[in-house]
Amino acid sequence: MSFNTGILRTPDSAFIDLLDYPFEPNYIYLSNPGCIGDGETKLRLHYLDEGDKNSRETILLLHGEPSWSYLYRHFIPLLKQYRIIAMDLIGFGKSDKPVNKADYTYQRHVDWIKEAIECLNLNNITLFCQ
Repeated sequence: MSFNTGILRTPDSAFIDLLDYPFEPNYIYLSNPGCIGDGETKLRLHYLDEGDKNSRETILLLHGEPSWSYLYRHFIPLLKQYRIIAMDLIGFGKSDKPVNKADYTYQRHVDWIKEAIECLNLNNITLFCQ
């Protein structure tokens, strides 16, 4: 954790050799609403990008609380004919975790998911949520 940023980041070493989780990590950096930590540090969101990258359809897997993309580790191989995106929401899994509880609002999660969808240029989405 950096006390300057007010954001926790679980070290990658904590995720080594996870059972049934052979996926390569991907990261994008999302906007800080200006009130988290120093207000400038962007938040790192982890996601999996699996399956057929040329598919015209994308399956977007969003976990519930208190889970992360590991939840979908058995679904992903079954959907390999589609492009599969499984995000770790901010505060969960391999994504950054703001320190202050007040930083977790429904609207912020909506905004971060929307920003991630736009950043990844996702279209023709079938959404699957827990």
